[in-house]
Amino acid sequence: MEYLQKAGSWLKELTAMALSVLALAVVLQVLFGSGVAFFPVDVVGNVVELTKSLGSEGLVGLVALWVLISLFNRNQ
Repeated sequence: MEYLQKAGSWLKELTAMALSVLALAVVLQVLFGSGVAFFPVDVVGNVVELTKSLGSEGLVGLVALWVLISLFNRNQ
């Protein structure tokens, strides 16, 4: 059981770090445009595309978004 707690803690920290990197990438892309050298991916474009795809699904997209947010908030 101790191993599962350690693994869960490790995954929480990894998720928090990934969200921090994502936020940094969004801020840098807003400030410097899409040509940020060390983030070769269009982060803002991907976030916008994800939002559009969830929004176009109507109720199913909203339920999926609610499930993802509740799973993320449950572990905090």
